[in-house]
Amino acid sequence: MASIEMKNIVKQYGDGFPAVNDVSLDIADGEFMILVGPSGCGKSTLLRMIVGLEDITSGDMVIGGTRVNDKAPRDRNLSMVFQNYALYPHMSVFENIAFPLRLSKTPDDEVRKRVTEAADVLELKEHLERKPANLSGGQRQRVAMGRAIVRHAEAFLFDEPLSNLDAKLRGQMRTEISRLQRRLGITTVYVTHDQTEAMTLGDRVCVLRKGVIQQVASPRELYEQPVNLFVAGFIGSPPMNFLPATLDGRTLTTPFGDIELDEERAAAVAGRDLLLVGIRPEHFEDASLVDEAKRPHGTTFRAQVDVTEWLGDQQFAYIPYDAPEQIQAQLRDLSRELDSEALRTQAVIGIDSTSRIREGREAEFWMDSRKAHVFDPKTGENLTRDAEAGARLTREAEEDRQEQVEEARAHGGGISGPEGAEVA
Repeated sequence: MASIEMKNIVKQYGDGFPAVNDVSLDIADGEFMILVGPSGCGKSTLLRMIVGLEDITSGDMVIGGTRVNDKAPRDRNLSMVFQNYALYPHMSVFENIAFPLRLSKTPDDEVRKRVTEAADVLELKEHLERKPANLSGGQRQRVAMGRAIVRHAEAFLFDEPLSNLDAKLRGQMRTEISRLQRRLGITTVYVTHDQTEAMTLGDRVCVLRKGVIQQVASPRELYEQPVNLFVAGFIGSPPMNFLPATLDGRTLTTPFGDIELDEERAAAVAGRDLLLVGIRPEHFEDASLVDEAKRPHGTTFRAQVDVTEWLGDQQFAYIPYDAPEQIQAQLRDLSRELDSEALRTQAVIGIDSTSRIREGREAEFWMDSRKAHVFDPKTGENLTRDAEAGARLTREAEEDRQEQVEEARAHGGGISGPEGAEVA
């Protein structure tokens, strides 16, 4: 295992466009780091620079304390799992997993031992003699992971490994990858555009936008303390609602009623004419179902429901609202960038599945104003982000990660000793 340090990494192509722009990121030994963002944000390019498949225009890539900018992929001792599995169709599962060991001329007894151990970890022992064409998508992805495991590389690199699987298999494979990483305790960098994968898998998540890091934090901190509109809109499903607001003293006036700010938040937003209030769908409720003890902590309002979606265990109501043209234009641009139709001038409101609110009717809702974030529409900055709370969440995530790494090391932290240098 090894730490990975990126120092002011830049990747420019022939036209001068910076696909990755001044990225500095430290990934600790044994950490599970997620690189996430919309298409074109530079996450896969950054991963390919770590493994050596892309040249670095400027900056330093340091793995295990050694600068590797000029090292070939085979000399970096990293294992990479690709989106398309990259399996050899004429080889058995056993030989596909053993392939990097064959390249490094590992003795047959050692090959057999490592492949058998990896197959046991991934529940592939009964499939070792089969060909890839006879396996399911999830089994093929496990074979690709097995090929990475047997090499005992310094780190695992995953490039959107689950994007070709259906929704059910993605959920299963997420669990398997998380369990495997905890068991082996190996440094892992995982690229995805799916924020659900990012939130469920990583110790920390690095959110990228147009080649620039927006925020690096634990999943909980990203959710509770996003630094700007982009992160707030990207993290969460459905995404955060953004409502236009004006400030009068400590009172924010929104299309859904007034929000009273505490003294600290009021001071942070003072002096601005137009603001954006961000509040997540799950922080609303059917007013008739709100506990009386919670009611004073929020705002009650009435609104016309356009559409409802009942999903069994949850329900959503869609409520249009009016907004100034500059806010509409900003939300349209953000919606296009995040490829999300939800970020328009309509609120997505989560309500209990037992609610009898119906579309086409006016209904009364409750909004938890304690959970509201206030953003500057011009800069996108979260003006009310609690940096102290964010630091606490980061410390808690780091403590949890250290416990997991120590537990993995206590149980062996792998299958055998390091060998090999080919990208899996």
